[in-house]
Amino acid sequence: MTIHIREAAAADIHLIHGFILALAEYERLAHEVRADIKVLERHLFGPRPMAEVLIAEHDGEAVGFALFFHNFSTFEGKPGIYLEDLFVNPEARGLGAGKALLVRLAQLAVERECARLEWWVLDWNEPSITFYKSLGAKPMDEWTVMRVDGDALTGLAGTA
Repeated sequence: MTIHIREAAAADIHLIHGFILALAEYERLAHEVRADIKVLERHLFGPRPMAEVLIAEHDGEAVGFALFFHNFSTFEGKPGIYLEDLFVNPEARGLGAGKALLVRLAQLAVERECARLEWWVLDWNEPSITFYKSLGAKPMDEWTVMRVDGDALTGLAGTA
C-alpha cells in the first residue's frame, strides 16, 4: 500500500507529541524537549495556530510527521514554508513517507504561492543530507543560524 498524507487534527495531539519525542531522541536532543501536550495543542490547534502538521500513514498507521509554518521573504515579496520537523519512525524508513511528506509540502508551497520551502538539518546527519540533496535541496552554507533564547531572550526583551 502507498503512503497517505493527511492534515493533522486536534485529536492527533498525543501522536504529534510522541513524534516530537522520538525525533528528539534520534537527534540526541531529548534533554531539550520542554513542549507538553497543552502547550502544543494551544499553538497548533488553538484560536491562532502558529504551525501546521502533516501526518504520513502506511496501512492506516501513522508512521511520520512534518511540522511547518510560514515565513516571509522580503526579497521575493512572498511567503515561504519553513519545515521545523520531519520525522519517520525507524521501522517505516524506506517506505517513501519522508519523500511523500516533502512532496506534499512542495505542493502546498506552490498552491500557496510561496517562494521556497526550507529547513535546517544537523550537520552530522549525513543520511538525511544525502536524501535531501537527491530531491534537489541545496545546503545554504553561506548563512549562519543565530538564536536568542532563555535568559538571553528575556534580557533582550527587557523582562529579566
